[in-house]
Amino acid sequence: MRIHNFISKPVHSIKGEITVPGDKSISHRSIIFGSIAKGTTIINGFLDGDDCMATLKAFQAMGVTIEGPDEQQVIIYGVGKHGLQKPEKIIDCGNSGTSMRLLAGLLAAQSFDSQLTGDESLLKRPMLRVSKPLTEMGAYITIVDGKPPITIKGGKNLRGIHYIMPEASAQVKSCILLAGLYAEGETRITEIGVSRDHTELMLKNFSYPVHRSDNTLIINSANQCLGTDIYIPGDISSAAFFIVAASIVPGSDILIRNVGINPTRTGIIHILLEMGANITLLDQRQLGEEWVADLRIKYAPLKGINIEANMVPLAIDEFPVIFIAAACAQGKTTLHGASELRFKESDRIAAMVDGLKKLGIHAQALDDGIMIEGGTLHGGIVESRGDHRIAMSFAIAGAVASDPVTIKNCVNVATSFPLFVETAKELQLHIEETVDNVQ
Repeated sequence: MRIHNFISKPVHSIKGEITVPGDKSISHRSIIFGSIAKGTTIINGFLDGDDCMATLKAFQAMGVTIEGPDEQQVIIYGVGKHGLQKPEKIIDCGNSGTSMRLLAGLLAAQSFDSQLTGDESLLKRPMLRVSKPLTEMGAYITIVDGKPPITIKGGKNLRGIHYIMPEASAQVKSCILLAGLYAEGETRITEIGVSRDHTELMLKNFSYPVHRSDNTLIINSANQCLGTDIYIPGDISSAAFFIVAASIVPGSDILIRNVGINPTRTGIIHILLEMGANITLLDQRQLGEEWVADLRIKYAPLKGINIEANMVPLAIDEFPVIFIAAACAQGKTTLHGASELRFKESDRIAAMVDGLKKLGIHAQALDDGIMIEGGTLHGGIVESRGDHRIAMSFAIAGAVASDPVTIKNCVNVATSFPLFVETAKELQLHIEETVDNVQ
């Protein structure tokens, strides 16, 4: 067995200009809607990481002709809302919770039976949050102990419901919206907090009407998606690692071009600015329905803060690297209201507390968050727990540690940022990938 590790060494400063891969959330959705649209969809900026490729391969398995990715371009020959075919095999979502939860909503409305599975990590993640509303809509879904695999009985006539979200979740909301494309009557979703709105914006891109009344979304099945051209901005979740790196390494000054700044995703910018970071958004512009900008980040000393709970859904994927920033800040940083972090690819609260302690930082896990006392990062060995965002976060920590930091089990970085090490080197970060052969 081959185990991929990172070794990250201290640097004096980072400088330069980079781009980051296309947004993962938008890449998933562009494949889904392009596949069930009438006509051809051309996607530019597609993220060809393992997660989005799992979604792409799922639709190929359901009879959709998809060309690419070729230099981040994908061409989809849509089959329309009712043109999907029964896959010959179980659909493997790999490590991708987005693939599984969104596909569950779509497959619940198809005429054929289907089953969704995934890797060891995905099979531990909670799925009642999607099976519950889908069952209310009339779907027949089987899961065991609230976890995958998901077995879906086809041929069920779905009905529109009014679902009040128990917590902010873009994946659950998107799952219900996808089922709502096929349900009889109106489907209404009332949100209790802000969550990513890429699905709603993507529906507009594909000429499918979705309405919002205050905090309630309304959709019905009377329309069709129409093929279109999609331009995907850089993923702010990938940019986050270098935003933090430039903020904590003295003397740094970098530019990250063409980054998505959807207001439901910019929690990391708000949090770091409150901590004292020097971040400037340049040339803000619209790319389709999404807003993008070039980000200029210069080093600035950070201070600990109490992170407001309303920031949680706006920065849910960026918290691991935000915790690295907190470890380098003066004073204490606390976060509450983030229990969702315990149900990601790993328990990210436990993983970050464990790793920070090994690097000499005082950190404490809370039931729904974390407390970090800023200090001096030391070298050491940390375990990523197979979680791509944990791995990349501690790779950034190594840039300011007193000695090199080794991060174990980093192969899953390929799910979201296949060229992470190469991009880091463009900024003179010293991150190397090594491979251990274990019998």
